[in-house]
Amino acid sequence: MSDSFRTPLGRVRGLGSAKKGAHHWWMQRVTAVALIPLVVLFTAYLVMLTGQDWDVVYYVLGRPTAALITTLLVVALFWHLSLGLQVVIEDYVHDEWIKLIGILAVKFACIFVGGACIFAILSMAIGG
Repeated sequence: MSDSFRTPLGRVRGLGSAKKGAHHWWMQRVTAVALIPLVVLFTAYLVMLTGQDWDVVYYVLGRPTAALITTLLVVALFWHLSLGLQVVIEDYVHDEWIKLIGILAVKFACIFVGGACIFAILSMAIGG
């Protein structure tokens, strides 16, 4: 007797009943793995800049390499945050309309704050 309720075709494709569970799970893992080197590199920048005055920090973080690393960190971080909070809301909120409002609020907050972070990074990189 099989320990899965999925159809053989569903098992081959790796899809759950909603057809998106496996993709969501994989994206959470991919963003988690991407965050490891990005956090290490960003932390190295912060340690290197400890004790420096604001002009040096602004100059170094505005350089293309640092701006790229920081932008990738922000994108991966807020994407991972959004995916993780969505799972928490789906698992622990039982009223459907509150669940929908919660997921939408998380998505909009992540887009807004992530966009603000990227705007700040680009303004340093462009020199505005």
